[in-house]
Amino acid sequence: TEFELVPEEWGGTTIFVPVSALKKTGLTELLEQISLVAEVEELKANPERSATGVVIESRMDKGRGPVATLLMQDGTLKVGQSIVVGTVPGRVRSLINDRGERVQEAGPSCPVEILGLDSVPNAGDRFDVVPTDEDAARVADMRKQKLADASKGDNKMSLDAIFSKLKVGAVKELAIVLKSDVAGSAEAIKGMFEKLATEEVKMKIVHSAVGGINESDVLLASSAKGIVVGFNVRPDGGAQSESKRLGVEIKTYTIVYELMDDMKKALGGLLTPETRETQLGRAEVRNVFTVPKIGLIAGCSVVDGKILRAAQVRLVRDGKVIYTGKLGSLKRFKDDAKEVAQGYECGIGIENYNDVKVGDVIEAFSQESVAREL
Repeated sequence: TEFELVPEEWGGTTIFVPVSALKKTGLTELLEQISLVAEVEELKANPERSATGVVIESRMDKGRGPVATLLMQDGTLKVGQSIVVGTVPGRVRSLINDRGERVQEAGPSCPVEILGLDSVPNAGDRFDVVPTDEDAARVADMRKQKLADASKGDNKMSLDAIFSKLKVGAVKELAIVLKSDVAGSAEAIKGMFEKLATEEVKMKIVHSAVGGINESDVLLASSAKGIVVGFNVRPDGGAQSESKRLGVEIKTYTIVYELMDDMKKALGGLLTPETRETQLGRAEVRNVFTVPKIGLIAGCSVVDGKILRAAQVRLVRDGKVIYTGKLGSLKRFKDDAKEVAQGYECGIGIENYNDVKVGDVIEAFSQESVAREL
């Protein structure tokens, strides 16, 4: 219902069919309903026109080069035709159907693997057949220019953007060069990274592509002061030597949950550390003495915990914090002490502060910075 998909049982127009591939139930009903919807809504394709459709998946195959899985939505795609897939031109060298068989053409609703593209397209890109290779290159260049112009427009600073940056404050970024075995994995990981980002720390994908990790990826990560993340891919020898020379970390994963756990830890390290306070002890001021050349010394009795020489102290009067600072001196009789435990008396001097009165409470505590987790 969030996406306006309301079942017919609820008064909507969306057909729902319970299907189990494991139990092999509902498959016949699913095909019948698909045929019914196509007939009622007159969903038809023209097999005689030039082919068009969408990229389902893409990857870089070591032996065959860029491979894209296309779903034919209209027209017929044939071997030898010139094609533009998103911003990638190419010529169809081979078509492989869902059974792994080489075919000469593919009609509407057929999924096929295509070989012959110049590079790996993105999942979700649309493709079109064009008359010649020159037309394919020209259309691809036009689409690239449009994307470049659009990205320039995104960088323009508006008043709203300035206000939001001022409101958020200094935004930290974790720059990432992302490489994966298939385009679908990269898109999924990008979506997960967006969910990990906070107002304080952002994850910036400076480059994302399909294929192994090479030297250019390491150089890009170095210039962006980031890291290289690979999913189901490995760095080549040049990338490894370059990463050692430049000090760029390369992280490779085969399990997405391990990848996300490490990214959470990395973001946690970039977050402003959380200050955690530990209460050490409390002492009550029983008397006050003035010592020449030293200043005011509070004669105290430790009523809880212990007072450490290296601790920070907080002066509390009538339940209100009067002063917070460092311990200037801690003595047992005339000797300096590193700590004084509960039940013992001591002399306490607070650094750069002399307004101590009988009945005040001196609280000793320590603070440590702890990296926050998302």
